[in-house]
Amino acid sequence: MTVENPVREQVKEKYGSAARSVSETGTLQACCDPALRCCDPITTNLYSADEKGTIPEKAVRASLGCGNPTALIELHAGQIVLDLGSGGGIDVLLSAQRVGPTGKAYGLDMTDDMLALARENQRQAGVTNVEFLKGEIENIPLPDNSVDVIISNCVINLSADKDRVLREALRVLRPGGRFAVSDVVMRAHVPDAIRQSMMLWVGCIAGALEEQDYKSKLINAGFAEVSFEPTRLYNAADAGHFLREAGFSVEEVAPLIDGKIMSAFIRATKPAATKSGSCCEPGCCSN
Repeated sequence: MTVENPVREQVKEKYGSAARSVSETGTLQACCDPALRCCDPITTNLYSADEKGTIPEKAVRASLGCGNPTALIELHAGQIVLDLGSGGGIDVLLSAQRVGPTGKAYGLDMTDDMLALARENQRQAGVTNVEFLKGEIENIPLPDNSVDVIISNCVINLSADKDRVLREALRVLRPGGRFAVSDVVMRAHVPDAIRQSMMLWVGCIAGALEEQDYKSKLINAGFAEVSFEPTRLYNAADAGHFLREAGFSVEEVAPLIDGKIMSAFIRATKPAATKSGSCCEPGCCSN
């Protein structure tokens, strides 16, 4: 008998609810459940007017990310892109435009309602070089060495097994492929009581790694050229909805977390093939 991962089930429930809200009402604001991050400054004003004008409105409204990885990574015509935790499809559709008809953009999500919304957004956009896959980011349903670029938008922090996610990302990337994700990262230690709140796992805060730990996990997985670029800094007031929902006092928590939480753009590279043509195995390549 398989025991469901409680973090995964909470994420599926909350993000499925968000997708249904967008599909049925056209907005997250109608539900504005703090756990869905509807009113959260982490998720707002991430895309330019030009970007939003090229894709269906519901793809924009369903965006629950913490950055805009498509704006910070160079993509080329003909490349294959994979978005881990693609949600309503905004980053997949934007990537598909940039890689053009000779390229392809995959979106991977485990939530049926998000996949349905993403596929409808794809239909409305008339984009053909996109495919949405059902699956978990810990078990990517693609072959080895099949992807040029991996993006993700505030999803890896939600996984309870980040080491496996990063190993899977390395596996599906081609030699020389790039890992380019937006994620919430801790700049310093945050009390365990906050991290252990299930509601905050769903809200992107408690599951966030400290920067050095994140870097170590990437290197241990086999990545090289790891870098972090802060894109937004947060304080307790920004996270007020999450904290109150989890039973915390914002005023009491503020001294413990202010200045310690950021959205960051994280870059890394899969080492190129060796002279024999085989890829470096995790832990065997020089960093």
